Amino acid sequence: MKAKLLGIAVKPVRLQPMQLRETGELSLQAGLVGDSRGKPGPRQVTLLSLAAWHTACNEIGVILPWTERRANLLVGDLPLYQSAGSRIVIGDAVLEITGETDPCERMTAVHPKLFDALVPEWRGGVCCRVLRGGAVTLGMEIELASANEIAESG
Repeated sequence: MKAKLLGIAVKPVRLQPMQLRETGELSLQAGLVGDSRGKPGPRQVTLLSLAAWHTACNEIGVILPWTERRANLLVGDLPLYQSAGSRIVIGDAVLEITGETDPCERMTAVHPKLFDALVPEWRGGVCCRVLRGGAVTLGMEIELASANEIAESG
């Protein structure tokens, strides 16, 4: 499945507002370069599907900026539910989806019902590990693929 990269955001300092970017660099050591959570591990980069975000916002009756979710990358309509182990390919970069990004209590501070709206079907997005780094730019094509598909394509 393919979609577009619709948003890039970093939080240079934990708990501070997200900063939007037009470009970014995905790195094995730093995740999305410039983001405070980018150390090596299963949660280097977080992705949010626009469709899932809209579903959550519609459920609570308020349209909120996607950056309130505090995800690093906003992608078009990709089916991220139960996608752990799959790969996200963005240009030269490859990310491994390691699991769901669990909603945190901070979401309740954004809107009293947002936490509950993000729980079903991984609406809060997914966590990823960087397998291969590369530059990313708004509008780039993103592909969701199985680990086998990536291994076969080299």
